[in-house]
Amino acid sequence: MTDPYNSSAIRSAPSLLNDTMVTTALDLPGYRTVRNLGLVRGITVRSRSIVGNFLGGLQTIFGGNITIYTELCEQARHETYRDMVQHARQLGANAIIAVRYDATELMAGLTEVLCYGTAVVVEPKDT
Repeated sequence: MTDPYNSSAIRSAPSLLNDTMVTTALDLPGYRTVRNLGLVRGITVRSRSIVGNFLGGLQTIFGGNITIYTELCEQARHETYRDMVQHARQLGANAIIAVRYDATELMAGLTEVLCYGTAVVVEPKDT
């Protein structure tokens, strides 16, 4: 049995942390976790502009998807995800498991968006 903290086991793991190595699940199929590097996160605080509020208000009159707010939310989620992945790379992770998003309204028009997960080092399972 190999030592999961052995540097040779870590070197044999995929070195590139990309989107296929990030999951909301507690493990990655086909891989085993050899090292837990801890919590990683990305955080951003966003506000709506006066113009955005005006355009969003106009869209609410007609109903349906309020695209200006959808784009704002998507941009905030993308930024926090990117920052979380960067944080994991800095720790030497090649995967992130148990990823979650959270959002909190700090005050009217000011929202915190958080993306977090567990940075790990994984290696392919022996078949």
